[in-house]
Amino acid sequence: MEKDIVNIGKSVVIKGELNGSEDLTIEGHVEGTIQLRDHVLTIGPNGRIKAQVFAKSVIVLGEVTGNVTASDKVDIRDNGSVDGDIISPRVAIAEGAHFRGSVDMQRKGGQPAQGAKGPQSQQPAEKVQQQSAPTPQRVGA
Repeated sequence: MEKDIVNIGKSVVIKGELNGSEDLTIEGHVEGTIQLRDHVLTIGPNGRIKAQVFAKSVIVLGEVTGNVTASDKVDIRDNGSVDGDIISPRVAIAEGAHFRGSVDMQRKGGQPAQGAKGPQSQQPAEKVQQQSAPTPQRVGA
């Protein structure tokens, strides 16, 4: 019993806030908020979610309406559906999946690296162009 997996059956309806510290598979209906920040959330083929989702990893085989935030990965499988925005460093969308929303693949520490490299690499190039452009006719030709 190293790893517990909790199942919410397809006849179960939950409304409100769902928090947990173990992996969870949902086959029923959940409305509200789901927080499994260090664990895997699986929405089974019968699962119908209308919630804001926060988990380490989210696997979608059913339907999710709401924004999904995962610290590791969001995986929308064949016949899975997500209507909402996804924030996760890794996103996989199968060929038969449905997705409507935006994807933000931000990584931890990735924003400073991109912000630092982008402007720094452009500034020296702009300075070089400004310095090497004393004769505008030559630059235009």
